[in-house]
Amino acid sequence: MDAYQSIKISALAEEERPREKLLLKGKGALTDAELIAILIGSGSRSLSAVDLSRHILSSVDHDLSALAKLGVKDLQKFKGIGEAKAIAIVSALELGRRRKAVDAPQRKKISSSQDVYELMKAELMDEIVEHFFIILLSRANHVIRKLLISKGGMSGTIADPKLIFKYGLENNASSMILVHNHPSGNLKPSQADINLTKKLVELGRNLELPVLDHLIFADVGYFSFADEAMI
Repeated sequence: MDAYQSIKISALAEEERPREKLLLKGKGALTDAELIAILIGSGSRSLSAVDLSRHILSSVDHDLSALAKLGVKDLQKFKGIGEAKAIAIVSALELGRRRKAVDAPQRKKISSSQDVYELMKAELMDEIVEHFFIILLSRANHVIRKLLISKGGMSGTIADPKLIFKYGLENNASSMILVHNHPSGNLKPSQADINLTKKLVELGRNLELPVLDHLIFADVGYFSFADEAMI
């Protein structure tokens, strides 16, 4: 009997088959080998798709980065992997590489008020009317999205609390930062700015979606409510 002899996937309990397991338990429940098994569909006469996938992973020390460096011809050296299956594996890993390349610049982490100011320069530098943005953050303070809530005249804009927290909850944010610009260049918060900040901080506390900071943006610099201990 072959050292890699194994039971065929069709004979496994339904919840243990990779496709069925994905549907029943979600993609996160699958091992790397099970995900590759779905890609290749079937194994060889002596190996199930899962065991063939385990054999392939074992050859690269279970390192997906090393697996991604294998070409079609490299993968075809494994018994049961023809050209079509090899292409499926190579294509899937290439998609993962491209997604990582796209995600990297979008997943900026906010560690300070200066990070917020730099993030918002592209949106607010040289603007002549007031804009109100929210920055939605993950639990690790990575930027999920930055959203324009409203824009108005030279002296003010309207920030609707219901809309702000609706967006936050819909995007599964763990926290948020408020940002609006003062086209005049004056960095001192108005009484309206202070009152709005207090209101939104309180609402965020009640909804377990904390407001970490409120930044007033100007071309010459910024004012941070958090840095000034006003939050």
